[in-house]
Amino acid sequence: MPAHLSYDVVIVGGGHNGLVAAAYLARAGRSVLVLERLGNTGGAAVSARPFEGVDARLSRYSYLVSLLPRKIVRELGLRFAVRKRTVSSYTPLGDGGLLVGEGRTRASLAVLTGGEREYAAWRDFYGMTRRAAERIFPILTEPLLTRDELRAHLDDATAWRTLFEEPIGVAVEERFRHDLVRGVVLTDALIGTFADAHDPSLVQNRCFLYHVIGGGTGDWDVPVGGMGALTDALADTARSAGAEIVTGHEATRVDTDGATAEVAFRTPGGPAVDPTDGTVTARHVLVNASPQALADLLGEERPPAAEGAQLKVNMLLRRLPRLRDASVDPREAFAGTFHVAEGYEQLATAYQEAAAGRLPTAPPSEIYCHSLTDPSILGPDLAGSGHHTLTLFGLHTPARLFAEDNDAVRARLLAATLDQLDQRLAEPIADCLALDAHGRPCVEARTPLDLERDLRLPGGHIFHRDLAFPYATEETGRWGVETAHANVLLCGAGAVRGGGVSGVPGHNAAMAVLGR
Repeated sequence: MPAHLSYDVVIVGGGHNGLVAAAYLARAGRSVLVLERLGNTGGAAVSARPFEGVDARLSRYSYLVSLLPRKIVRELGLRFAVRKRTVSSYTPLGDGGLLVGEGRTRASLAVLTGGEREYAAWRDFYGMTRRAAERIFPILTEPLLTRDELRAHLDDATAWRTLFEEPIGVAVEERFRHDLVRGVVLTDALIGTFADAHDPSLVQNRCFLYHVIGGGTGDWDVPVGGMGALTDALADTARSAGAEIVTGHEATRVDTDGATAEVAFRTPGGPAVDPTDGTVTARHVLVNASPQALADLLGEERPPAAEGAQLKVNMLLRRLPRLRDASVDPREAFAGTFHVAEGYEQLATAYQEAAAGRLPTAPPSEIYCHSLTDPSILGPDLAGSGHHTLTLFGLHTPARLFAEDNDAVRARLLAATLDQLDQRLAEPIADCLALDAHGRPCVEARTPLDLERDLRLPGGHIFHRDLAFPYATEETGRWGVETAHANVLLCGAGAVRGGGVSGVPGHNAAMAVLGR
């Protein structure tokens, strides 16, 4: 139970953004209470041992780190590190493929496409996104600029048009000729977003932008010790600064007059114990949950429903599988992002099939192996015997496809997705899977409906709602976390400049409270 009846700040939700806010505010001398519904902190950024009797601690929902500013790590003094991947991606095609990495991209593109043109286009395009990243990423933790101010700050008419004005499919088709290359570029616009390359809403552009600006480089790095290492470090830092964190406490209502708020909560009790209700008051309430959950807490009308569109699969292997492409070492292919059925036309077909209410015939997905870069997530026996993790993220599988029978559709989709992977391998992935304590294959899959149930992500949407461009509009406040109530802020992924494991909404909500 909370130790006090009144706090300067009550934070609803102990995910990574809530913990970032708690750490900043407690270090600034504010009394802080974090109410977490689950029995642990971390939200979707956790590590877990999903396979019984197996000493492998996997990043279960969120996998890689790109958008977390080093500023937050430095200012909070977090004991947390990431490692670079030497290979960015590998995309098989027949008995060959495209390997993108330091010193490898040019030669691989030349073999794939038969010349230098595609590499020149690649270098030019990603030079542009790198320059945009260097301008945009550092200001994510500053007050929002207006659209015109951000355009002037970017100071690159081509980048502005490509990223902010035209569907990303226009640039992809104008700049690149090879279908596979186009698909590799487009995937960054589709991770966690159900859209076509030419969607006029530009939701795909917003997704693409956040995937290429991280760290000012666009790199996606491996969290040492797994994603739970980050949230454990954040929780330790917040507690050390004086924040009170209570798990197993679900906020049920927020009442506010704009100056003081009352937060009601419930503890679940046990088999022979009734749930317990309680209330605390606060000057500010930060909600590290979806905009839909915020509306429920305030007793207001919910915003339009969001919809996730991804399949998440975790696997543990006895060994990495052999590839059809004998020219590439599996340790290189799986260290980066391994693209499956993600050619440009394949992605378009998968989207069209899913939009029509059918599972994609060839489900697109991408995979990476955490343990190749950071074996610390494996117990010594597993690491020493060549075991490895594989994490798969499937695209274009919206929540609506699972509504009738989630379990049956999940099984069908998993089988079809692994079949697509098998077509790129020299042996079935099933032959490489490790077994748990009961002799069952070490593989688990999560649909959008599973994520909604387990984590209360609306419609299983990993960003809580469609991402927003990082500039101010008439609806946003100074920091992009404000609501209609002066002392209630949204500090989760649904804030402007939210989405992904970044801590940015948590930082910005804390700065709004502190008046900085």
